[in-house]
Amino acid sequence: MLVIGLTGSIGTGKSVVAELMQALGAVLINADRVGHEAYTPNSEGWNAVVGAFGKEIVQDNGEIDRRKLGGIVFSDPERLAELNRIMHPRIMSMIGDQLDELRSQGVQVAVVEAAVLLEAGWEPLVDEVWATDSPVGVLIQRLQARNGMSEEEVRKRLGSQMDRSERLARVDVVVDNSRDMAHLEKTVNSLWDSRVKKRIAHT
Repeated sequence: MLVIGLTGSIGTGKSVVAELMQALGAVLINADRVGHEAYTPNSEGWNAVVGAFGKEIVQDNGEIDRRKLGGIVFSDPERLAELNRIMHPRIMSMIGDQLDELRSQGVQVAVVEAAVLLEAGWEPLVDEVWATDSPVGVLIQRLQARNGMSEEEVRKRLGSQMDRSERLARVDVVVDNSRDMAHLEKTVNSLWDSRVKKRIAHT
């Protein structure tokens, strides 16, 4: 089974690329969704996070308020690192279990969509890493239009993620998403034909 790790900063179109690859035949694992499972009330992960960040992040229904937790960690690098130390190994293990299950089912291509793939050290889970990429100016316009974020908020969020040049230097494939949807679709189809089909043919 070929496992592709798909990463990229906020606003670069990871989810769109993941959906395009799914339409081409890949099975998708979304690390955010796995992360939500890792936060299941009263689970080991939930207990560790509540123990570290306090009961005030727990909602009436017992679930962790991800927005409130995000407000704490995105403004404090040390708290973010603390959260990552708790959650990243747990999520990695859960993704690994899902990949093992897909292998046993005879799946040919799996895509692990994860914004923090490189930061979390999850590269051992995948055979190659693809990163969606857009210039900062495009990201600011896109996120202002899509999420109503100010330029300052966009830059702050980007600043909390891995530096763009470092990310691009560490990946195998850069998926350019600086233009429109038609261009992105053409790019993904071309990469699928040139890289994925070739790898599948040799397995």
